[in-house]
Parts: sequence; C-alpha cells; structure tokens
Amino acid sequence: MSAHFNLENPDVFNTVFPWTQIEDSKVSTSLGDQRQSSKLLQEKLSHYLDIVEVRIARQISQKSDAFFHAMASHDELQEKLNHTVRCIERLRESISVVNEKMAKESLKVLKLSRTRANYMALFNKLKIMASIHETQPTIQRLLSNNEFIGSLDLISTSQDVLTKDLAGIHSFKHLGSQLAEMEILIDKMLQADFSRAVTSELNRPITDTLQLAEEERLVSILFGMLRQNKFNFIDVYREEAFTALKAIVKQTVVEAVAVAEDIDTENATSLADQMRLLNYAQWMKLLEAVFTNIMVLLNRVKAFYGVVYDVVGIAAGKTKAPVVSNGAPEENGQDLNEAEHLHVSVSDDVDVMISEAEYEKVKSGLKEMLGAICDYAHDRCVKVMSARAKDGFLERLSSAEFVSLSREIEVFVADTERVCGRKSMSLRGVLQTQANKFVARFHEERKTKLGLILDNERWKQADVPAEFQDLVNHIVQSGNLTLPEKRSESESRPTECLKVGEEEFAVVGTVLMLIKMMMEYCQCVVDIPTATPDLLTRLIDLLKMFNSRTCQLLIGAGARQMVGLKTISTKNLALASRCLQLVVHFIPQVKNHFEKTLPSKNSNMLKNFEKIVKDYDDHIEEISHKLVTISDNMAEAQLSKYEVKAPMPSQCFRTICKQLAKLHEALIGILGLAQIRTLFTRMNESFLRQLGRRLVVLGVTNDGGPQYGLVISDLVFYSGSFNTLKGLEGLVTNTNCVWDLR
Repeated sequence: MSAHFNLENPDVFNTVFPWTQIEDSKVSTSLGDQRQSSKLLQEKLSHYLDIVEVRIARQISQKSDAFFHAMASHDELQEKLNHTVRCIERLRESISVVNEKMAKESLKVLKLSRTRANYMALFNKLKIMASIHETQPTIQRLLSNNEFIGSLDLISTSQDVLTKDLAGIHSFKHLGSQLAEMEILIDKMLQADFSRAVTSELNRPITDTLQLAEEERLVSILFGMLRQNKFNFIDVYREEAFTALKAIVKQTVVEAVAVAEDIDTENATSLADQMRLLNYAQWMKLLEAVFTNIMVLLNRVKAFYGVVYDVVGIAAGKTKAPVVSNGAPEENGQDLNEAEHLHVSVSDDVDVMISEAEYEKVKSGLKEMLGAICDYAHDRCVKVMSARAKDGFLERLSSAEFVSLSREIEVFVADTERVCGRKSMSLRGVLQTQANKFVARFHEERKTKLGLILDNERWKQADVPAEFQDLVNHIVQSGNLTLPEKRSESESRPTECLKVGEEEFAVVGTVLMLIKMMMEYCQCVVDIPTATPDLLTRLIDLLKMFNSRTCQLLIGAGARQMVGLKTISTKNLALASRCLQLVVHFIPQVKNHFEKTLPSKNSNMLKNFEKIVKDYDDHIEEISHKLVTISDNMAEAQLSKYEVKAPMPSQCFRTICKQLAKLHEALIGILGLAQIRTLFTRMNESFLRQLGRRLVVLGVTNDGGPQYGLVISDLVFYSGSFNTLKGLEGLVTNTNCVWDLR
C-alpha cells in the first residue's frame, strides 16, 4: 500500500469505490430511485465497516499477547529513556568541565602555533616577494660588473620561484615575461660584448706584448655564452681573426711602401702595383714584417684558444677551476685536468653547463678554428707573394736570394705549425712551385756553365785555390755537405793538389767547379727540403753530363777539335781518371745527404747514385784500359824490330824501358801509387805476352842456348828498370811466362 494512501483524495476514493454504475444510474433513474440507491450504498458501506471491525477484532485477538507485551514494555522503555537522558546530561556537564579546564587551553596553544606558522609562511613569502621585487635592479648591477653568470642564474632562480612559490600572485604576473625579455637582452649583450672584446684584442697595436689584455672580461663573457648554450662565438672569433689578418697584412704593406726610398708611386694605382716597385731587399724586409706581425696575431689567437679550451673544460666539469693567489694558480684538490692557460680566478663551484657531446663538439670546433685561421694567414701571405711574382720577380732571384726567401718562408711555416698543430699547404705549395722553377733555372745555369768550362778545358793539371781546399776541408772535418761561411781574404796560396783527408788528387779546374756545384746542390737540399727529389734528379743529370762529356773529349778525342790539343796524352787521360775518382769519392756522402730529406716514397731514386758510380767506375776502367793500350802499342812498335843479338841490353829493351819510365813520370804526380802499380802490372803482363809471341816468331826457345841467354839478359835489364821507379819496386819478379806460349 502506498504511503500516501488517503481516501479523502477523490481519485483514490473513486479507485477504491467504482461509481460507474451509480453514475450511469443518475441518468436513467428518478429522484426516488436516487434515494433508494443512496440507502443501498449506505447499507453497503455499513456492511463493509462491520466486516472491517470484525477483521480488526480478529487480528487483535490473534495478536493480543504481543499487543499487551508491547504496552507493558512501553513504560519500561520510557523509564530507560529518562535514565539515558539524565546520564547524557551529566556527561555533557563533565565534558564541558574537561573542555574548560583541559582541552580549551591546549587547543588555544595549537591554534596559536598554527597562527604563528601561518604568519612565518606569510613573512617568508613576503621576503621572497621583496627579493623578487629587487631582481631587476640586482640584475642591472651584476651586468654592470660583467657578472653574466650571476645575472643568468638570478633570472633562472627568479623564474623558478615565480612558477612555484609565488604562483598566482597578481602583482608579479608580468615579471616572468619581463625576466624572459631581460634574458634575451643579456644574450644580445653577450654577443655584442664578445664581438667588441675580440675586436679590441685582435686589433691592439703589434707592439703590445700582452697576448690577452682583458682575460677576466673575456672569461666572464665566455661563461655567460656557455651558460646560454651559445656556441657561435667560435665562428664570430674566426671571422674577426680573418678581418684582423687581412687588415694587418694590408697595413704592413702600406707602411713598407710609405717608407721605401727611390720608388715612384704616382703611376702605380693599386697597392699591389706600388709593392711591385720594391727591390729585393725592401720586399724581403716587407715580407719579414708581414710574417712577424702575423705571428703576433696568431700567438694572440693561440692564447684565446687556450683560454676558451680551459673555460669549456670547466663548464663541462672536465677541468679544475683555478684559484689565483698572489699571481700563481692553486689546485682545488679535485681529480680533474689542470687549467693550463687561465690566469684569472674562477669560482670553484661553477655548475656543469654543457653536456659531454657539446664539450667534444666545442673542442673540435676550436681546433678547426685554429687551423682555419692559420690557413687564412698563409693565404694572405700567398696573395702578397703572388702579387709580387706577377712580373717574374721571383724567377729572376739569384740562388742566394731565393734561398734566403725560402728560409724565411720555412721558418714562418714551422712557426704556424707550432701554433695550430698541423701543416698548412697553401704557402708551402707556392714555395714548392717557385722552388721547382728555381731548381730548373739553378740546374740549367750550372749545366750550361759546366758545359762551357768542359768545352774550354785543356786537361792540364791546375793549381787548387784556397777556396776549394777550404770547401773540402769543411766537408772532411764537419761531415756536412754544405758550403762553408766565406772567410776574409787570407794569404793562403794555391796548392798543386787537392788534399782530401790523407789523399791527394791532381785535378783540372773543371772538376773543382763540379765539386763546388755538387755542394751547392746539397746546400739547396738543406735550404729547400721540399725540392729534394727534383734536386736529386738534376744532380744526377749534371754528373752524367760531366761523365759523358769527359768521355767524348778524351776517349773520343773531342778535345782535339774543341781546344786544339794536338794529341790526347797519357797525362790528360790520367788527370781525367783522377778527376772521376774524386767525384766518386764524394758520391756516397752526397747520397747519404739526400737520403736524410728525401721522402720515403721517393727512396728508389737513391739507386741512381749507385748507377752513376758504376758509370764512373766503368769510365775509369776504360781510361786505364786506354793507358794500357797506349803502352801496348808502344811496346809492339819496338818489339817488331827486336832482334836477339849482342850487345845487351838490346836497343829495343832500352827504348821500351825508357818509354815506361817517361810514362811513369807522367803518371806519378797524378795517380795514386796503388793505381800506378796496378796499371804497370797490367802493362807488364801485356808486354810479356807480346814478347813471348815475338820470341816464337824469332824461334828463340828456353833451351839454354846463346839466344836464350841474350833474352834473359834483356829481361833482367827490363825487370831491374822497375826498381828505379817510385811505387814499382819489385813489380817484375818472374818473367818465365814468356816461354809459356809454345
């Protein structure tokens, strides 16, 4: 049954008591009928009421026990409720007393403590707000002292505080954007200050010996840029260095042209044209000044590189932050690399600003920057040289002048290599090109000169000037195949022979010039090491020319037409042989000299020295054979008239011994004793063979007869004649071989 069941509600009543029949009857019945119906309805309702009462009575009778029990319990429950109410009242009174005497004061303490904490929190927040309020003035003050790291850290900290601790504070709602704008402004300041600092550093006067004038300021700027992860400072510095190099070279040229005397610059429109008016001495002075000024600039670049390297190491946590005390760096005790280039103190609590990858990238960029700047310095020097070389100036230099130029360039190249740690090839390439041209001209001059001297050589023994003896003495004593320093004119007189150690060489003037030329080639190797392969090839060509021309002039008798010699004498041949021996004596030393500077890839070229020695030895042997042939022809002419008859010694043997003595006299002052003995041994063997053949023709045998005795007398005379010749004592001891041709 619904909780809202109410018969007073017409809808409910009509639902319980349907009036359809009654309503229908209203239409069809009369008033009397209506009354009758109402009476019936009343009776019906009374009947229903009776039924309800009967059923209620029956229900009560059935539940009478429970009903009476409930009624009995009601009084007991009421009594318990009254008791409970009294207990609650007493409890409330007790709680009230406890609250007043115990809890209320304690809670008050807690409330006061909480209030105090709230006040402290509020106070701290107000302090933070006050600090944040002072952020912008503080940043301005730090920036005025170039403390970029402090400014950036303060901005970062302030933004962090605004985001967390002061979130929602209306008064600071614009401060975050202001700090962001200020950070952007600091970025621009760092870039501008770095450019100004670099420009100022690189464009200081060359006479300023300080490598870094404002190191502390530069270090501060660098830390700021690293803090912002701005690594473009490497590119900025490289471009500034390029500009400074270009300017310093131009300024040096302008100053050199301005102070140069005896040049007319009115018709020279460009600076390069004016520079080409300088003579060699003036231009070399200019080039030296360019090299010196560039090295000053490169040393400043190297100093900057070192400082940046240390700063980047500190920013990456790889390098100790130096603490300078009384001008000397102190260690901070950490197991890190030393800062080798910083001379200013750096806070030892610098945070790690860059990652490992960024650290390696910056290191690589720094090395590349250093190499690029050195390469650019070489390029500027190349422009200076190229501008001067346009009129063929460099190709007209003398040997001494070119060597001087080469030395200056090599020193400069070595200095730049020490700065950047690698080779720069542009200037060396230009030098190599000019060196090749110089070597070609150098060789052509000497080859032409040697050819002219050979064509006019009369192959007579020449006195040795002191200059050449000094040259050989220098080589023997020092072991260096270089030209000695020219000494002042002395009273030393020319000598008959060239003394090489303990050995003496009779020479002609041509070979003295050749030895000097060989030393000039060796000196060029020292002065221009890069031209060693070309110089080796040219020297071999010169030696081959001397050998072949000597052979043509003497063995081929070309000297008879060239200088009008009537005959090619044995003395001429001996001098040629001795000259060839002198050259061969120095070739191994020349080979060792070239080997020191010859690139390993060209080591096979050294075999040319072995070939040229073999060619010279073959030529010497050919001359020896020629001398033996001359002796043979002379002996053959005499032996053809030989008759075995008294008196003894025969005229034939007297003539032969006399001619051998003359030959010995011609050779003794030229060839060495060992070579003379070898030559005469061969002549003796050849003579005895010819004599044996003549005896066969004459029919003389070793039968102990009179003719045999006469021949023995001649042979004894022949053998004895050698004992009077220097170096040939005891040469002929056995002549029995003349009888072996039977």
